[in-house]
Amino acid sequence: MTKEYTPPAVWHWDSENGGKWAKVNRPIAGATHEKELPVGKHNLQLYSYGTPNGQKVTIMLEELLELGVMQADYDAFLIDIAEGEQFSSGFVELNPNSKIPALYDVEEKVRVFETSSILLYLSEKFGHFLPKNPAKRTEVMNWLFWSHGAAPFLGGGFGHFYHYAPVKIEYPIDRYAMEVKRQLDMLDKELVKKPYLAGEKYSIADIAAWAWYGNLVRGAQYGAAEFLQVHTYENVCRWAEKIWQRPAVQRGRKVNRVWGEPSEQLRERHDASDFEH
Repeated sequence: MTKEYTPPAVWHWDSENGGKWAKVNRPIAGATHEKELPVGKHNLQLYSYGTPNGQKVTIMLEELLELGVMQADYDAFLIDIAEGEQFSSGFVELNPNSKIPALYDVEEKVRVFETSSILLYLSEKFGHFLPKNPAKRTEVMNWLFWSHGAAPFLGGGFGHFYHYAPVKIEYPIDRYAMEVKRQLDMLDKELVKKPYLAGEKYSIADIAAWAWYGNLVRGAQYGAAEFLQVHTYENVCRWAEKIWQRPAVQRGRKVNRVWGEPSEQLRERHDASDFEH
């Protein structure tokens, strides 16, 4: 444990306190600078970054294209969140919360933000990865919203304090490691009964959860596989590997990614042939 911190009567923002992201994040909303977003040739315009949240949408779009839904072709422009591009006037117009990803449907003149909302929008627009049967649809939605609420404990909680925080503090790392392991244990117990989260069929619930928990147990998130002993969650590992074998998942995971091996990076995506280069 570090030296005890006594909060002041009134909190004040210190742009020097917070490590890597201190000069980007701030306690107010809205645009910091004027800049229009670029527009590509397709109806669906995606503005994103290759984090797990960004991967959810690019995997979904690639899955639709894998099924032959050519209306789901898209342009994916990089929003460099480390440089504060999410605070441009153009991006804030699409997502006032200044978080990636944001999608714009040109023909419908519809903006869509929040990953679960985007996945649901694309499922309903194109008719895939979401059952029409009310009971089965509800089970998918249960898991979609579970991951939307649970993953911040993994990313913003555990990931931040274990990987990104400028100092390692035992208390928050222990607190969030415990919660992440509880989540993994719950998923492991569920996946002993079925191949996918909502049952027998792959759905947007799997896409949403895999981006966080699949990457984690495959060792591609925070370098924490040994620390969390992820190999002990055998059913989660099986599920994660099964989904990883899907070509659309392998493609979608590369889009708007600017770190790691060069073969795993595709800064922007405007055509299927971009993956070949």
